[in-house]
Amino acid sequence: MQTLTTWTPFKELDELENRLGTFFRGFPIRGRTGNGETLALPKWSPQVDISEDDKEYLVKADLPEVKKEDVKVTFENGLLSISGERKTEKEEKKKTYHRVERSYGTFERVFTLPEDADATKIGAEFKEGVLRVHLPKSPSAKPKTVEVKVA
Repeated sequence: MQTLTTWTPFKELDELENRLGTFFRGFPIRGRTGNGETLALPKWSPQVDISEDDKEYLVKADLPEVKKEDVKVTFENGLLSISGERKTEKEEKKKTYHRVERSYGTFERVFTLPEDADATKIGAEFKEGVLRVHLPKSPSAKPKTVEVKVA
């Protein structure tokens, strides 16, 4: 039995973007510790999961130590954008840093979502460092079954 799969070019572009993003995130950005050592830190970009069910698309982004007022979510022309900033901690003069691996700064993630996402009913919640963006599916986009009577 063969299964018919719909080709979605934007899905392939999103996969390519994610692969390239993962590759380039490994390149260092220079930073300094409290004692003057130079460290190589990767640029920060939050990890995201996108899922769907019959009713909606759900985007979950890990944003630890980010305040909700520092996050912006927009949806326009089929593009969902999540942007914001994770601010650096205040450097304390009496504290010596032995290792600094967590990255800080501004970020933006942009995703192409299917046309059946209803931007007028978008909703978001931010709890325990996880942003959840709910994009309901448009009822008009759901497939309809029509019974055909044969005479």
